[in-house]
Amino acid sequence: MNTIECIKSRSSVRSFKQDEVSEKLVEEILDAAIRAPSAGNVQDWEFIVVRNREVKARLTEAAWGQGFISQAPVIVVVCSNVRKISDAYGERGSSLYSIQDTAAATQNMMLAACDKGLGSCWVGSFNEGKVKEVLVLPAHVRPVAIVPVGFPASEPRKSQRKSLGEVVHKDFY
Repeated sequence: MNTIECIKSRSSVRSFKQDEVSEKLVEEILDAAIRAPSAGNVQDWEFIVVRNREVKARLTEAAWGQGFISQAPVIVVVCSNVRKISDAYGERGSSLYSIQDTAAATQNMMLAACDKGLGSCWVGSFNEGKVKEVLVLPAHVRPVAIVPVGFPASEPRKSQRKSLGEVVHKDFY
């Protein structure tokens, strides 16, 4: 699948088959994630790969009970090493670049998953403190996204996109 095709066909998946996702596939999507751009090439992202049922259930709880999360065979929690990015860029690094860097890595990961026939969903609605507790994250590591990954149980629903005319401005707003 070419890049544009992948971008246009990817959509959020919230229903997964229970088929196992191989370590090789997980490594391939994580390899795509680490190829994302990052501020000053600091590469502040870190990834927690979760397969343990109990941990998945606790992450679901931390994400306000979004049950589809624990139904995925694999969950990847995308984190920022805030110490690393703030050492390089101070407050702007920790408040902005950490989010931008992990967002780019998350998007790469999700596109790679789509390319490999996997479904995923970007979950940003969760109690950050509880996720840190569940994953035993050190104080300087911030969870930014929870991404359940697996083979889609059904064809994902395509969401409508605004037209370019609705969102593109030329020269000025």
